[in-house]
Amino acid sequence: MAKNNSSSRGPGQRQLRVGESIRRILSDIFARGELHDPELAHVSITVGEVRMSPDLSIATVYVLPLGGENAEEVSRALARNKGELRHLVTKELNIRFSPDLRFLPDLTFDQMAETERLLNLDAVKRDLAKPDEPE
Repeated sequence: MAKNNSSSRGPGQRQLRVGESIRRILSDIFARGELHDPELAHVSITVGEVRMSPDLSIATVYVLPLGGENAEEVSRALARNKGELRHLVTKELNIRFSPDLRFLPDLTFDQMAETERLLNLDAVKRDLAKPDEPE
């Protein structure tokens, strides 16, 4: 019998579904201003993605403040408030155990900008051009 190696596969449907539910719930919490922290009171926070561990015990939440500034500080402030956030999420989430929330800055936009910058380099454009196309 072949060994089932779940680490080589992507996330399962349940992981994706729970992660997306948590993403929506947290987005709503931030939009309604339900978090009681003066440091985060006037910060608009985007939740880009939530990745769940295979056993659904850990939710890694990728966040980005509007404008992308102070992402590390916002992530740390959210981590300090994870107990309150976990309580608010649990009220709306219909699963047996509430996952531990871990907050990290969402670097997706930085990575896209860097990829675009690299693709616009003359050397890369030259390498990507078809042999019959002028540079």
